[in-house]
Amino acid sequence: MNRLAGMNINVIKYWIVASSIFALVVMARAFQISHVGATKTIVGTDLSLLNYYERQGTIYQSNSEPVNVLQMLKGMGINCIRLRLFTSSAAQAQADPYDYINNLTYTVPLAQQVKTNGLQFLLDLHYSDTWAGRGKQVTPSTWTNLTFTQLLLEVRDYSSNTIAAFKSAGAMPDFVQVGNEIDGGILWPYGEVDGNHDTPAQWAQLGKLLDAGIQGIKDACGTNMPKIVIHIAQGQNWGFTKSFFDKLVRQQVPFDIIGETYYPVYDEPLCDLSNCFSNTVQRYDRPAWIVETAFPWGSRTSTNVIGFPVSFSGQVAYVHALARTIKALPTGSGSGIFWWGAECPGDKDWSWFDEDANLLPVASAFGKQSWR
Repeated sequence: MNRLAGMNINVIKYWIVASSIFALVVMARAFQISHVGATKTIVGTDLSLLNYYERQGTIYQSNSEPVNVLQMLKGMGINCIRLRLFTSSAAQAQADPYDYINNLTYTVPLAQQVKTNGLQFLLDLHYSDTWAGRGKQVTPSTWTNLTFTQLLLEVRDYSSNTIAAFKSAGAMPDFVQVGNEIDGGILWPYGEVDGNHDTPAQWAQLGKLLDAGIQGIKDACGTNMPKIVIHIAQGQNWGFTKSFFDKLVRQQVPFDIIGETYYPVYDEPLCDLSNCFSNTVQRYDRPAWIVETAFPWGSRTSTNVIGFPVSFSGQVAYVHALARTIKALPTGSGSGIFWWGAECPGDKDWSWFDEDANLLPVASAFGKQSWR
C-alpha cells in the first residue's frame, strides 16, 4: 500500500513537472508569435537620383529651410532607402546621366550616406546598363556576346564584386533585389520567360541565372547574407503572381522576400492588392513587400486614378487607404513598403517635393503612418 502510494506521488510529481514544461513551451511559443507579429515594418523610399538632383543645384527644403533629405526622412519614420544599380559605363553615364548615372561609381557614395544617417539599405540590381522592368530586360552591352555558361560566370562575378565594393565602403546592403520587375525574366534572351519564351527550358535558364546572382552575393558575404528579394510588377494580380512564383519555386531558387509593384494609377483597386498579398504570403510562406508604389499630385503622370483626387491631399488619402489595406493583411505579408521617385521634384509629379523642391505633406503621412 505504501509502495503504491509512493508511486502515485511520483506520478503526480511527474505530471506537475510535465505540465509546467508544457506551459512554458506554450508561453514561449506565444511570445514568438507575438514577437513576429510585432516586427518593425520596413518603411522606405527609392532615392536613387538624390545626388543627381543635388548636383544639378536642387536645394531640398522644408518650411522654406534647406534640409538634409536623409536625416529629415529618418526623423519622419523612414527606416530604409532603396537604390537601383545599373551596369553602365562612365561614358554612358556622362552622355545620358538621367538614364545611366546609377552605376557603381555613383551609387556607392550614396549608399554610404544612407548608412551614415542610420538607415537600412535595399540594393536593386537591374543587371542592365539602364532601366530594366516588365517588358524590358536588356543584357549589358559588354555581356551580349557571351555564351550562356560564360554569362552565368559573369553574373556571379559581377554580383560578388558589386557586394564586395559596398561592403568595403561600409555600406553593406541589408536587402538585395536580384533583378527589377522580372515578370518576363532577366538578361534576355537567355533568361526570358515572357510570351513564347514561357517554356520549361527558359525557366530552367532563368533559375540558373538567379542562382548565379545569389551565389555571387553569398561569395562576398559568407554567412552574413542580406535578405534576397525577388521582384515582379503584379501587386494587383494574384493569377500572374501564382503562376510566376510556382514556376520559380520549382527551380529551387533561394530567396527570402516576394517583392511586388503596385501603382493605383496603372493598376487595379486596393481590394485586388489585398487579395494578391493575402494569397501570396499564405501560399509561399514568405513576407510579401510592396517595393514600389506612388500616387501623383499632378495630372502629367496620368488621370486614370481609382478613387482618389490627383492632388497633394489625394497623395495623403492614398497613403491612409493603403495603410488600412496593409493592416488587414495576414501577419508577415505587409512588413515592407517603399515609395518610388520621392526625390524627383518637377520631373515626376508623384514625388514628395513640388517643382521648387518644397516638402509635401505625403512624406510625413507615409513616414509616420502605422503600417501594422
